[in-house]
Amino acid sequence: MDNATSVIALILETISLIGLIVSFVVIIRKIIEGVRCQLRSEMLRCYYHNREKKQIRQYELENFVKLYNAYKALKGNSFIDKIYSEVMEWEVVS
Repeated sequence: MDNATSVIALILETISLIGLIVSFVVIIRKIIEGVRCQLRSEMLRCYYHNREKKQIRQYELENFVKLYNAYKALKGNSFIDKIYSEVMEWEVVS
């Protein structure tokens, strides 16, 4: 191979690698979006299940806090903050 062919091959390999990286980033973003949605959904399920009594079992509260922390770590919006604050005021039962 001459020098020009080597340069072209290197450029094509670089472009291919950039395409793979971009695809990977898009996939990761979609996965994060899906995880955020699942976390929010589970927190809302727990909230609506317990909101009339305003009581929550200890293990449910522990799970709720872990879900909330994971949601916020994934840059979840403030939609769930009000619900989190309300749940934190509920009576904890064993």
